[in-house]
Amino acid sequence: MLSQEALNVRFAILPWVVLFSLISLQSFSRQSSQTIPLDFYGDTLQLPSKYLAVVDYNGAPSDESIRDFYTRICATDYKQVVQMLLAYKLKNQPDDWLFYQLIRKTAQMASPKKDNYYRYTLYKWFLLNQSGYDATLCIAGDKLLFYVQSDENIFDIPYYKSEGKQYVCLNYHDYGNIDIVNTALHRVSVDVPGEKTTFSYKLTHMPNFTPADYKEKELEFNYHDVAYHIKLKTNDQVKAILANYPVTDYKDYFNLPLSNGTYASLIPQLRDHVKKMKEKDGVDYLMQFTRYAFAYEPDKENFGKEKHLSAEQTLLYDHSDCEDRAALFYYLIKEIYNLPMVVLAYPHHLTVAVKFDKPVGKQLIEYNGGKYSICEPTPQAQDLPIGKMSRELKKEPYEVVLAYDPSMSGHVGAVLDQTFTSFHLPRLK
Repeated sequence: MLSQEALNVRFAILPWVVLFSLISLQSFSRQSSQTIPLDFYGDTLQLPSKYLAVVDYNGAPSDESIRDFYTRICATDYKQVVQMLLAYKLKNQPDDWLFYQLIRKTAQMASPKKDNYYRYTLYKWFLLNQSGYDATLCIAGDKLLFYVQSDENIFDIPYYKSEGKQYVCLNYHDYGNIDIVNTALHRVSVDVPGEKTTFSYKLTHMPNFTPADYKEKELEFNYHDVAYHIKLKTNDQVKAILANYPVTDYKDYFNLPLSNGTYASLIPQLRDHVKKMKEKDGVDYLMQFTRYAFAYEPDKENFGKEKHLSAEQTLLYDHSDCEDRAALFYYLIKEIYNLPMVVLAYPHHLTVAVKFDKPVGKQLIEYNGGKYSICEPTPQAQDLPIGKMSRELKKEPYEVVLAYDPSMSGHVGAVLDQTFTSFHLPRLK
């Protein structure tokens, strides 16, 4: 039988034994889980920690070194990572562009871009291929260019064609000083088995951001001598998602959706403002809002290059030009009134015309048997009412680059703007 002194010693050390056991249990739990959380726009994915044992890559890119990297990374536990990516894709059904942002973030966690750009690019290429896309690599001197097969019209980034397929560059923004026309590309030959699908730049929905991701922004403008203050929620993460999004067909970027928080804060508010107005006056109100609630600045001054903004991006940025305002006005008319529209491209201007039951104004646009009234969403030298175009445009030729007909539940019309810059790299060897 233990003495009272021995019992006192046993009970004195018991709390330390329990604490040590708890610490050991937590440590074992962390080791057994073998995952590291990856936060992605409101979702948390569990990245297998073994994946962080990076496959090394040194030196300038070459066929031999890239094939060696591919062999070594195929020997890792990469399948767990791919399963995680594909499970997210199956559950959330993200558009390809958003799924690519997840691949970028996954590659960044394993191999930070700033530490080894070649290795970071190889991780993206590998993961995109293993996720079922047709991705390729090209070498241009000391530069490693990363492409994905896409059938869509992309206007401001390089592409090449091989065996009847078009491959669009995904990392051109990292090499903005390349002489595209005179650069000879060498396509790296790596046998990556498995079925491959094409990549689409179409965006049909944004992530389900949390309310905490948004901040309030106030826009002001006057309509019939009344000052309106439009308070809406904006999300800077949209800027990050679309930072390197290319110039696509009008039908694609004009129909880019608003994120849920921005939509819920803006569209009901505008509907409430116009609900007692006649249709023409309501359209005029939306035209004046788009025209005067934002400061005007050309893209080259704002971004240093041509950059088409979607409706939400136009709301996010403090400055915008005619293409951006046309996209926002088009979106608002479609959401609030669902009226037929045509988008008109002049040599140096873009604007919108709306089809009313009774045409408004004398300067009408005739298209497919219908008469459309100009609704200018960009500030001009004159304060133009509905149905009147600026003097400079009266004799200018135009092209209908997009037409919306709600009765057809779709979009018809030409979608190629000849003023865009299309990059083509013919010197593939």
